[in-house]
Amino acid sequence: MFDPKAIDNLADRIASAIPPGLNNFKDDMEKNVHALLQSGLSKLDLVSREEFEVQKAVLAKTRSRLEELEKRVAELEAKILKD
Repeated sequence: MFDPKAIDNLADRIASAIPPGLNNFKDDMEKNVHALLQSGLSKLDLVSREEFEVQKAVLAKTRSRLEELEKRVAELEAKILKD
């Protein structure tokens, strides 16, 4: 779902914001932030960019097909009304 490197990067950035006097807590804090981020993000109903792009392509194809079918129905209706 999420790029683990992005979560690691965010956890590292948060951990690096810890004041120098608290460096002994840095490793624990980084692990806890990482776990918290992963847990919180997994609860969200999100999809990956790849899944999104696939669904976007499917939707575009479906929309195109629908437009073709609407045009065909309109032509058939016009033909029926002429006869």
